[in-house]
Amino acid sequence: MRRTPLRTLTALVLAAVLTAGCGAADPSGDDAAAPITLGFSAWPGWFPWQVADKQGLFAKNGVEVELKYFDSYTDSLQALATGAIDANSQTLNDTLASVAGGAKQTIVLVNDNSTGNDQIIAADGIATLADLKGKTVAAEQGTVDHYLLLLALQKAGLTQDDITFSPLTTDAAAAAFAAGRVDAVGAFAPFTTTALKREGSKAIATSADFPGAIPDHLVVARDLVADRPDDVQALVQTWFDTVAWIKANPKEAIAIMAERAGVSEADYASYDAGTTIFTLEQNKAAFGPGSEPTNLAHQAGLIADFLVASGLADVEPPLDGLFEPKFLDGLK
Repeated sequence: MRRTPLRTLTALVLAAVLTAGCGAADPSGDDAAAPITLGFSAWPGWFPWQVADKQGLFAKNGVEVELKYFDSYTDSLQALATGAIDANSQTLNDTLASVAGGAKQTIVLVNDNSTGNDQIIAADGIATLADLKGKTVAAEQGTVDHYLLLLALQKAGLTQDDITFSPLTTDAAAAAFAAGRVDAVGAFAPFTTTALKREGSKAIATSADFPGAIPDHLVVARDLVADRPDDVQALVQTWFDTVAWIKANPKEAIAIMAERAGVSEADYASYDAGTTIFTLEQNKAAFGPGSEPTNLAHQAGLIADFLVASGLADVEPPLDGLFEPKFLDGLK
Protein backbone atom coordinates (compact mmCIF):
# COMPACT_ATOMS: atom_id res chain seq x y z
CA MET A 1 0.00 0.00 0.00
CA ARG A 2 1.15 3.52 -0.78
CA ARG A 3 1.95 5.54 2.29
CA THR A 4 1.40 9.29 2.39
CA PRO A 5 4.30 11.78 2.48
CA LEU A 6 4.48 13.81 5.68
CA ARG A 7 3.57 17.16 4.08
CA THR A 8 0.56 15.54 2.41
CA LEU A 9 -0.35 13.82 5.67
CA THR A 10 -0.31 17.18 7.44
CA ALA A 11 -2.73 18.61 4.87
CA LEU A 12 -5.01 15.57 5.16
CA VAL A 13 -5.03 15.90 8.93
CA LEU A 14 -6.02 19.55 8.69
CA ALA A 15 -8.88 18.70 6.34
CA ALA A 16 -10.02 15.86 8.58
CA VAL A 17 -9.93 18.04 11.69
CA LEU A 18 -12.08 20.68 9.99
CA THR A 19 -14.56 18.05 8.82
CA ALA A 20 -14.71 16.33 12.21
CA GLY A 21 -15.35 19.65 13.90
CA CYS A 22 -18.62 19.97 11.97
CA GLY A 23 -20.07 16.63 13.02
CA ALA A 24 -18.10 15.03 15.80
CA ALA A 25 -19.90 12.53 18.03
CA ASP A 26 -20.58 13.47 21.62
CA PRO A 27 -18.04 11.46 23.67
CA SER A 28 -20.41 11.47 26.64
CA GLY A 29 -22.97 9.46 24.64
CA ASP A 30 -23.25 5.75 23.93
CA ASP A 31 -19.86 5.65 22.20
CA ALA A 32 -18.12 6.42 25.52
CA ALA A 33 -18.31 2.77 26.58
CA ALA A 34 -17.18 1.37 23.23
CA PRO A 35 -13.94 -0.63 23.03
CA ILE A 36 -10.80 1.44 22.61
CA THR A 37 -9.28 0.82 19.20
CA LEU A 38 -5.50 0.68 19.50
CA GLY A 39 -3.39 0.69 16.34
CA PHE A 40 0.13 -0.62 15.86
CA SER A 41 2.38 -1.60 12.98
CA ALA A 42 5.66 -3.35 12.22
CA TRP A 43 8.19 -2.22 14.81
CA PRO A 44 9.87 -4.28 17.58
CA GLY A 45 8.86 -1.75 20.22
CA TRP A 46 5.18 -2.17 19.34
CA PHE A 47 4.89 -5.92 18.85
CA PRO A 48 4.47 -6.35 22.64
CA TRP A 49 0.89 -5.15 22.13
CA GLN A 50 0.29 -8.46 20.37
CA VAL A 51 1.50 -10.24 23.51
CA ALA A 52 -0.85 -8.13 25.66
CA ASP A 53 -3.78 -9.11 23.46
CA LYS A 54 -2.90 -12.81 23.31
CA GLN A 55 -2.33 -13.07 27.06
CA GLY A 56 -5.51 -11.24 28.03
CA LEU A 57 -3.68 -8.43 29.79
CA PHE A 58 -6.02 -5.68 28.59
CA ALA A 59 -8.98 -7.51 30.13
CA LYS A 60 -6.99 -8.11 33.31
CA ASN A 61 -6.77 -4.34 33.72
CA GLY A 62 -10.45 -3.81 33.02
CA VAL A 63 -10.24 -2.19 29.61
CA GLU A 64 -11.81 -3.53 26.43
CA VAL A 65 -9.42 -3.05 23.53
CA GLU A 66 -9.79 -3.78 19.85
CA LEU A 67 -6.21 -4.19 18.67
CA LYS A 68 -5.77 -3.20 15.02
CA TYR A 69 -2.62 -4.09 13.08
CA PHE A 70 -1.71 -1.88 10.12
CA ASP A 71 0.44 -3.21 7.30
CA SER A 72 1.09 0.44 6.45
CA TYR A 73 2.47 2.57 9.25
CA THR A 74 1.26 5.76 7.60
CA ASP A 75 -2.26 4.35 7.39
CA SER A 76 -2.14 4.05 11.18
CA LEU A 77 -1.05 7.70 11.48
CA GLN A 78 -3.95 8.79 9.31
CA ALA A 79 -6.37 6.60 11.24
CA LEU A 80 -5.57 8.31 14.53
CA ALA A 81 -5.45 11.77 12.99
CA THR A 82 -8.88 11.35 11.42
CA GLY A 83 -10.52 9.71 14.44
CA ALA A 84 -10.84 6.25 12.92
CA ILE A 85 -9.00 4.80 15.92
CA ASP A 86 -8.59 6.03 19.50
CA ALA A 87 -4.90 5.37 20.08
CA ASN A 88 -1.87 4.50 18.02
CA SER A 89 1.76 3.48 18.24
CA GLN A 90 3.89 6.12 16.52
CA THR A 91 7.13 8.04 16.65
CA LEU A 92 7.62 11.52 18.06
CA ASN A 93 8.44 13.11 14.70
CA ASP A 94 5.35 11.64 13.04
CA THR A 95 3.17 12.73 15.96
CA LEU A 96 4.54 16.25 15.62
CA ALA A 97 3.62 16.19 11.93
CA SER A 98 0.03 15.28 12.76
CA VAL A 99 -0.17 17.95 15.44
CA ALA A 100 1.20 20.50 12.96
CA GLY A 101 -1.79 19.64 10.76
CA GLY A 102 -4.22 20.37 13.57
CA ALA A 103 -4.72 16.94 15.13
CA LYS A 104 -5.31 16.90 18.89
CA GLN A 105 -3.06 14.14 20.18
CA THR A 106 -1.37 13.38 23.48
CA ILE A 107 1.64 11.18 24.21
CA VAL A 108 1.11 9.18 27.40
CA LEU A 109 3.91 6.61 27.25
CA VAL A 110 7.36 6.01 25.79
CA ASN A 111 7.46 2.45 24.48
CA ASP A 112 11.11 2.63 23.49
CA ASN A 113 13.93 4.53 21.89
CA SER A 114 15.30 3.26 18.61
CA THR A 115 18.93 2.43 19.31
CA GLY A 116 19.96 0.82 16.06
CA ASN A 117 16.91 -0.79 14.45
CA ASP A 118 16.41 2.16 12.08
CA GLN A 119 19.22 1.92 9.56
CA ILE A 120 20.71 3.38 6.41
CA ILE A 121 21.94 0.27 4.60
CA ALA A 122 24.30 0.58 1.64
CA ALA A 123 25.62 -1.67 -1.08
CA ASP A 124 29.14 -3.07 -1.17
CA GLY A 125 31.58 -0.29 -2.05
CA ILE A 126 29.69 2.43 -0.18
CA ALA A 127 31.57 2.70 3.08
CA THR A 128 30.53 6.08 4.49
CA LEU A 129 27.68 8.54 4.39
CA ALA A 130 29.78 10.83 2.19
CA ASP A 131 29.88 8.01 -0.38
CA LEU A 132 26.12 8.38 -0.86
CA LYS A 133 26.69 11.50 -2.98
CA GLY A 134 25.31 10.86 -6.45
CA LYS A 135 23.79 7.52 -5.41
CA THR A 136 20.16 6.40 -5.47
CA VAL A 137 18.66 5.98 -2.01
CA ALA A 138 15.20 4.60 -1.29
CA ALA A 139 13.12 5.34 1.81
CA GLU A 140 9.52 5.93 2.84
CA GLN A 141 8.93 9.60 2.04
CA GLY A 142 8.06 11.77 5.00
CA THR A 143 8.26 9.09 7.67
CA VAL A 144 10.75 8.05 10.29
CA ASP A 145 13.53 6.63 8.09
CA HIS A 146 13.34 9.54 5.66
CA TYR A 147 13.91 11.65 8.77
CA LEU A 148 16.88 9.43 9.73
CA LEU A 149 18.27 9.72 6.19
CA LEU A 150 18.10 13.51 6.34
CA LEU A 151 19.81 13.54 9.74
CA ALA A 152 22.54 11.27 8.40
CA LEU A 153 23.07 13.35 5.27
CA GLN A 154 23.28 16.49 7.36
CA LYS A 155 25.92 14.83 9.55
CA ALA A 156 27.95 14.13 6.40
CA GLY A 157 27.60 17.69 5.11
CA LEU A 158 25.12 16.64 2.41
CA THR A 159 21.46 17.31 1.64
CA GLN A 160 18.83 15.34 -0.21
CA ASP A 161 19.79 17.29 -3.34
CA ASP A 162 23.13 15.45 -3.31
CA ILE A 163 21.46 12.07 -3.84
CA THR A 164 18.76 10.65 -6.08
CA PHE A 165 15.93 10.02 -3.66
CA SER A 166 13.59 7.14 -4.51
CA PRO A 167 10.35 7.32 -2.48
CA LEU A 168 9.05 3.81 -1.86
CA THR A 169 7.10 2.15 0.93
CA THR A 170 9.47 0.64 3.47
CA ASP A 171 8.81 -2.96 2.46
CA ALA A 172 9.19 -2.07 -1.24
CA ALA A 173 12.34 -0.03 -0.55
CA ALA A 174 13.97 -2.91 1.30
CA ALA A 175 13.03 -5.32 -1.50
CA ALA A 176 14.32 -2.94 -4.18
CA PHE A 177 17.64 -2.66 -2.39
CA ALA A 178 17.94 -6.41 -1.88
CA ALA A 179 17.31 -6.86 -5.62
CA GLY A 180 20.06 -4.37 -6.53
CA ARG A 181 17.76 -1.70 -7.97
CA VAL A 182 18.94 1.10 -5.63
CA ASP A 183 22.29 1.82 -4.00
CA ALA A 184 21.10 2.33 -0.44
CA VAL A 185 17.96 2.21 1.64
CA GLY A 186 16.53 3.66 4.83
CA ALA A 187 14.53 0.99 6.65
CA PHE A 188 13.47 -0.15 10.09
CA ALA A 189 13.30 -3.62 11.59
CA PRO A 190 11.94 -6.08 10.58
CA PHE A 191 12.44 -4.77 7.00
CA THR A 192 16.16 -4.41 7.65
CA THR A 193 16.33 -8.21 7.58
CA THR A 194 15.16 -8.14 3.96
CA ALA A 195 17.61 -5.41 2.96
CA LEU A 196 20.62 -7.10 4.51
CA LYS A 197 20.10 -10.19 2.35
CA ARG A 198 21.97 -8.33 -0.38
CA GLU A 199 25.51 -9.66 -0.50
CA GLY A 200 28.09 -7.24 0.86
CA SER A 201 25.50 -4.82 2.22
CA LYS A 202 25.93 -3.15 5.60
CA ALA A 203 24.51 -0.37 7.75
CA ILE A 204 26.51 2.84 7.39
CA ALA A 205 24.33 4.80 9.83
CA THR A 206 21.74 3.80 12.41
CA SER A 207 19.50 5.41 14.98
CA ALA A 208 22.19 4.59 17.54
CA ASP A 209 24.20 7.44 15.97
CA PHE A 210 21.44 9.90 16.94
CA PRO A 211 20.53 9.17 20.57
CA GLY A 212 17.00 10.10 21.49
CA ALA A 213 16.05 11.21 17.98
CA ILE A 214 13.55 8.39 17.42
CA PRO A 215 11.39 7.74 20.49
CA ASP A 216 8.31 5.58 20.01
CA HIS A 217 5.08 6.17 21.87
CA LEU A 218 1.55 5.30 22.80
CA VAL A 219 -0.35 8.30 21.44
CA VAL A 220 -4.03 8.86 22.15
CA ALA A 221 -6.69 11.23 20.90
CA ARG A 222 -6.83 14.17 23.30
CA ASP A 223 -10.57 13.64 23.87
CA LEU A 224 -9.81 10.16 25.20
CA VAL A 225 -7.62 11.68 27.92
CA ALA A 226 -10.40 14.06 28.92
CA ASP A 227 -13.37 11.70 28.65
CA ARG A 228 -11.97 8.27 29.56
CA PRO A 229 -8.92 8.78 31.78
CA ASP A 230 -9.44 5.48 33.62
CA ASP A 231 -9.23 3.59 30.35
CA VAL A 232 -6.07 5.45 29.32
CA GLN A 233 -4.63 4.58 32.73
CA ALA A 234 -5.47 0.93 32.08
CA LEU A 235 -3.69 1.04 28.70
CA VAL A 236 -0.53 2.39 30.33
CA GLN A 237 -0.77 -0.18 33.13
CA THR A 238 -1.20 -2.95 30.56
CA TRP A 239 1.97 -1.89 28.76
CA PHE A 240 4.12 -2.32 31.85
CA ASP A 241 2.37 -5.57 32.77
CA THR A 242 3.17 -6.80 29.27
CA VAL A 243 6.84 -5.83 29.53
CA ALA A 244 7.01 -7.75 32.83
CA TRP A 245 5.31 -10.79 31.27
CA ILE A 246 7.77 -10.77 28.36
CA LYS A 247 10.70 -10.63 30.77
CA ALA A 248 9.31 -13.61 32.68
CA ASN A 249 8.39 -15.59 29.53
CA PRO A 250 10.95 -14.60 26.88
CA LYS A 251 10.72 -17.69 24.70
CA GLU A 252 6.94 -17.65 24.43
CA ALA A 253 6.90 -13.88 23.95
CA ILE A 254 9.43 -13.97 21.12
CA ALA A 255 7.37 -16.65 19.38
CA ILE A 256 4.27 -14.43 19.53
CA MET A 257 6.08 -11.32 18.31
CA ALA A 258 8.07 -13.09 15.59
CA GLU A 259 4.88 -14.58 14.18
CA ARG A 260 3.27 -11.14 14.02
CA ALA A 261 6.44 -9.72 12.42
CA GLY A 262 6.64 -12.51 9.85
CA VAL A 263 10.26 -13.34 10.68
CA SER A 264 12.06 -16.22 12.34
CA GLU A 265 12.42 -16.27 16.10
CA ALA A 266 16.21 -15.99 15.67
CA ASP A 267 15.84 -12.89 13.50
CA TYR A 268 13.44 -11.35 15.97
CA ALA A 269 15.80 -11.98 18.87
CA SER A 270 18.50 -10.11 16.93
CA TYR A 271 16.45 -6.90 17.14
CA ASP A 272 16.76 -6.72 20.91
CA ALA A 273 19.74 -4.39 21.18
CA GLY A 274 18.38 -2.00 18.55
CA THR A 275 15.19 -1.25 20.46
CA THR A 276 15.58 -0.06 24.04
CA ILE A 277 12.32 -0.61 25.88
CA PHE A 278 11.88 2.12 28.49
CA THR A 279 11.34 1.28 32.13
CA LEU A 280 8.90 3.24 34.26
CA GLU A 281 11.82 5.23 35.68
CA GLN A 282 13.11 6.04 32.19
CA ASN A 283 9.59 7.09 31.18
CA LYS A 284 9.27 9.48 34.08
CA ALA A 285 12.68 10.96 33.33
CA ALA A 286 11.77 11.37 29.64
CA PHE A 287 8.61 13.31 30.52
CA GLY A 288 10.49 15.46 33.01
CA PRO A 289 12.51 18.64 32.44
CA GLY A 290 16.00 18.56 31.02
CA SER A 291 18.11 18.87 27.92
CA GLU A 292 19.23 15.27 27.48
CA PRO A 293 18.43 13.64 24.12
CA THR A 294 15.82 11.46 25.82
CA ASN A 295 13.94 14.42 27.35
CA LEU A 296 10.82 14.60 25.22
CA ALA A 297 10.12 18.33 25.34
CA HIS A 298 13.74 19.06 24.46
CA GLN A 299 13.78 16.51 21.64
CA ALA A 300 10.42 17.73 20.33
CA GLY A 301 11.81 21.24 19.97
CA LEU A 302 14.79 19.95 18.02
CA ILE A 303 12.62 17.80 15.77
CA ALA A 304 10.13 20.60 15.14
CA ASP A 305 12.92 22.91 14.03
CA PHE A 306 14.39 20.20 11.79
CA LEU A 307 11.05 19.31 10.17
CA VAL A 308 10.51 22.89 9.07
CA ALA A 309 14.13 23.52 8.06
CA SER A 310 14.24 20.36 5.94
CA GLY A 311 10.89 21.04 4.29
CA LEU A 312 9.08 18.07 5.83
CA ALA A 313 6.57 20.37 7.51
CA ASP A 314 5.37 23.90 6.76
CA VAL A 315 4.89 25.10 10.33
CA GLU A 316 6.20 24.11 13.74
CA PRO A 317 3.64 22.13 15.75
CA PRO A 318 2.28 23.49 19.02
CA LEU A 319 3.61 21.50 21.98
CA ASP A 320 0.95 22.50 24.52
CA GLY A 321 -0.92 19.41 25.68
CA LEU A 322 1.34 17.06 23.75
CA PHE A 323 2.86 15.30 26.77
CA GLU A 324 0.82 13.93 29.69
CA PRO A 325 2.80 12.15 32.44
CA LYS A 326 -0.04 11.72 34.95
CA PHE A 327 -0.78 8.17 33.80
CA LEU A 328 2.76 7.13 34.61
CA ASP A 329 2.39 8.67 38.06
CA GLY A 330 -0.86 6.76 38.53
CA LEU A 331 0.56 3.27 38.04
CA LYS A 332 -0.07 0.67 40.72
